[in-house]
Amino acid sequence: MMCFGMVLVMTVYNLYINDMFSTITFTEGMLHFLTAFVIAFMLDMFVVGPNAKKTAGKAVGGAGNKVYMSLAVSTCMVIGMAFFMSIYGLITTYTHTGYQTDSILLDYPAVFGKNFIVALPLQIIVIGPLLRFIFMKYVKE
Repeated sequence: MMCFGMVLVMTVYNLYINDMFSTITFTEGMLHFLTAFVIAFMLDMFVVGPNAKKTAGKAVGGAGNKVYMSLAVSTCMVIGMAFFMSIYGLITTYTHTGYQTDSILLDYPAVFGKNFIVALPLQIIVIGPLLRFIFMKYVKE
């Protein structure tokens, strides 16, 4: 659920900042979202998720406060997912709009920064607490 929510909001955000709403069809947008979701889910399950939990555990000290652990895991997840998904976003943007500069290496830090500054508060303030509330209220029972 977390991955779905984050990918949905970040896909809409990236389509907006790259002015792609007017250049792609609804079907292309849905295909873009589904592709991004599959890639993000695989990264989350097999690459970023396990490493984020290990890193957060070391940073907090394993038996730390649950709030600190949750914030540490969320931050590590956002850093890792923004790192990898910014590469995906850069490739798809270049496919639709062409190159922004002469080098993908010059564009990557800007794309990563734009994604990170939206994804971190989105994860910590909006999607994370919302899904924890839904899970505790409806799923845990």
